[in-house]
Amino acid sequence: MGFIMDGLDAEAYDRSYSDRELLGRIYRYFRPYRRQMVTVGGMIVLNSAMDAALPVLIATGLNILTTADDLSAELWGRSWWLILAILLSGALSWSFNFVRQRYTARTVGSVVLDLRKDAFDAVLARDMSFYDEFSSGKIVSRVTSDTQDFSSVVTLTLNLISQVLQVTIVVAILVFINVRLALIALTIAPVIVLIALGFRRLARHTTQQARRVIAQVNANIQESISGIAIAKNFRQEQTIYEEFERVNALSYRLSWRQGIVFSAIFPVLGTVAGIGTALILYFGGVSVLAGAVSAGAWFLFIESINLFWFPLTSIASFWSQFQLGLSASERVFALIDAEARVVQSDSQPVPALKGRIEFERMNFSYNEKETVLRNFSLVIPAGQTIALVGHTGAGKSSLGKLVARFYEFQGGRLLIDGQDIRTLDLKEYRRWLGIVPQTPFLFSGTVADNIRYGNPAASNAEVERVARRVGGGDWVSALPQGLETPISEQGRGISMGQRQLVALARVLLQNPAIVILDEATASIDPLTEAQIQEGLEEVLRDRTAIIIAHRLSTIRAADRILVLRKGEIIEEGDHDGLMGQGGHYAELYNTYFRHQSLAYIDANLHADLLKPEVQAVEGD
Repeated sequence: MGFIMDGLDAEAYDRSYSDRELLGRIYRYFRPYRRQMVTVGGMIVLNSAMDAALPVLIATGLNILTTADDLSAELWGRSWWLILAILLSGALSWSFNFVRQRYTARTVGSVVLDLRKDAFDAVLARDMSFYDEFSSGKIVSRVTSDTQDFSSVVTLTLNLISQVLQVTIVVAILVFINVRLALIALTIAPVIVLIALGFRRLARHTTQQARRVIAQVNANIQESISGIAIAKNFRQEQTIYEEFERVNALSYRLSWRQGIVFSAIFPVLGTVAGIGTALILYFGGVSVLAGAVSAGAWFLFIESINLFWFPLTSIASFWSQFQLGLSASERVFALIDAEARVVQSDSQPVPALKGRIEFERMNFSYNEKETVLRNFSLVIPAGQTIALVGHTGAGKSSLGKLVARFYEFQGGRLLIDGQDIRTLDLKEYRRWLGIVPQTPFLFSGTVADNIRYGNPAASNAEVERVARRVGGGDWVSALPQGLETPISEQGRGISMGQRQLVALARVLLQNPAIVILDEATASIDPLTEAQIQEGLEEVLRDRTAIIIAHRLSTIRAADRILVLRKGEIIEEGDHDGLMGQGGHYAELYNTYFRHQSLAYIDANLHADLLKPEVQAVEGD
């Protein structure tokens, strides 16, 4: 049973809210819809009044029939009026309920819409360290499943208002009919409420676990689908299925447990209510036989007591059922309230950047156990291209992420054109920042749509012009439908090399002052590499660039090469100078880069040989 509880622990950003705090937050989402809520409240009052009027009308009819001496024409006339009143009461009850449900559905939809917007806005606002630590599938579950379950809070709240009004009306009727019988019913009411409250804590705990395991199922499915190609390559479909079967079985157990808790409360409450009804039937029957209560009044009491028990048990069980919605809303609010690790001290406007970057005695670590940078200092003049080389874990990618302000540093300063990066408006700052990740991410759409992502206002002509500037433009002609070639999720439909060229064109269209490039290590053919190198030269021209370099061609083209080891710069210079030193760079070159030299030269020769042929074809 030990594995059953795996994954049910709260996330680090989860927090506990009191019921009062949650209800206060929920009320703030209702506040903009006060007018609709007033309409719903009015319909609830009228609907409750019509429901309570029905047994009164029937009891009146019984009294007429039992007290009449004969079936005279006057009796029939009064009966027809009574029948019409009963029909009208039912019709009005249905109409009021229809209007109530219509406005309720609209209000619930609006509130859930607002909550989901806030949740998604919080997702976009979280910094990259948040996504490094927490599963994206579980985050998605909070934005989708939990916000939808939050609607149960709204529906239950509106039903509660309706049932409280109905109980109030019915209690007044019961007291009016017979005080002694009414006291019997009111004596049993606290017992029902106490039993329901006993389920509250158990329901809250069970519901929280059920929500967490659903998030785990979502995360498992998302991860499995994202990595399906690797799973098939290593023939691990059965392993993936067994893992899903494990979390799915866990979800089944907790859903079953939750169902038991919620299904048990109504039979228990119904049993207590049944005991109350039996007592009222006995004492009411004795009163009718003794002539203390009329048959119509007794019928009215029996019908009214049924109207009393149902809303009363619903009200009593409200807090147990309410935990489902509260647990869901608690998870959503925890996501919204998660504290940001990247915190700006100001939000100053950002003018056109030149691109000068200064690291001043920078201290940075992803966690408390391992320091990535310690007292790190570096100046990158505007317009200079630096290449970062070093073994894995040397700190190359960290420098780029800090310049992008994806992570918070713990000490020192990072200056952009002389301004502390923590004082800048991040949205404006990132407008001047172009990033090409190691594995370019493309969205579903066309190639043109993905290039335009860097500048949504760009015209088709601008997109075409930029695409033609990258890699000589030959790659555009190779696409089946040119720039209108459709691509699916993550860029499926075009080659890896073409994805990289799209990513470069996207940055070029953005026209940033600073470029951060993590060169891809994917296996591509030498000719495509030459095209990518040509595209890089276009993108990097007259811009400050930080390149996590994996290709010798890019390293040689850099103005400066920085060799990193454990977050420190151990060598610095150009290719020839560093090779002459015979140090760590020379070792890296001989180990990793030497074999690229011949391939790169061959690719350039091959491209040069093809150019006359292409020109000849174009001339024909």
